[in-house]
Amino acid sequence: MNGAACLHSGAVGARSAALRTVDVARRAGYGVQQIRNLERDGVLPPAHRTAAGHRIYGELHLRCALAYRHLAAATAPADARRIVTAAHQGTPAVMLALLDAAHARLHTERAALRRAQLAAEAIAAEPITDVRVSDAMGISELAAALGVRPSTLRHWHAEGLVVPDRAGTTRRYTPEQVRDARIVHQLRAAGYRVAPLRALMPQLRTARRSADVRTALAARDAAITARSRSLLDAAAELGTVSTLTAAREPVS
Repeated sequence: MNGAACLHSGAVGARSAALRTVDVARRAGYGVQQIRNLERDGVLPPAHRTAAGHRIYGELHLRCALAYRHLAAATAPADARRIVTAAHQGTPAVMLALLDAAHARLHTERAALRRAQLAAEAIAAEPITDVRVSDAMGISELAAALGVRPSTLRHWHAEGLVVPDRAGTTRRYTPEQVRDARIVHQLRAAGYRVAPLRALMPQLRTARRSADVRTALAARDAAITARSRSLLDAAAELGTVSTLTAAREPVS
């Protein structure tokens, strides 16, 4: 096979313009070394090599890089790698199953967020009046009420999320602190990490509690929506990858 035929039927693919590493990098929004790393990790098919050892990529490689970029913004990098690899290796059933799983995880997160929005709004709006000392809860009692382990409440205490009163070595949670714990529980269930909550909870203890909870959950909603859009963009690129893969002629 001569060089032209090899370029036609090899990694660059039929009817595909020859692209340098820097061309793919610029169009995909990556650095040159990142493109080489993606090829090394199997996200991109092996590039054709010139006699001088230079890589020559094609449209398939570019589309794989773009698909990976969108997927990595929507799901874990390892999952993104598996999805793109399955696409260019010609195993669409595997690709679609992995893509369905990514959509299902986002759906689960979105459903949890909706529950958290409803619950946190209701909790934050509850009036606390006629408070008595006997209304305080112990750590085991509160843990059982929330459905968490006492160690979780200790962790929240150490992080400054929910700080109970102390009676000697015993933790006692006032009604206000119980409400804080319920809000933290809902926000954690909705996917909030400890660090953002550490900054948020002092604000939630003020009179602006309801508005701040709403703002915090709206930010989480926006993040999930952005990931959903990235999955949608990835699906378009994956469709092109599948078409280009199916159109490739076998190397002879």
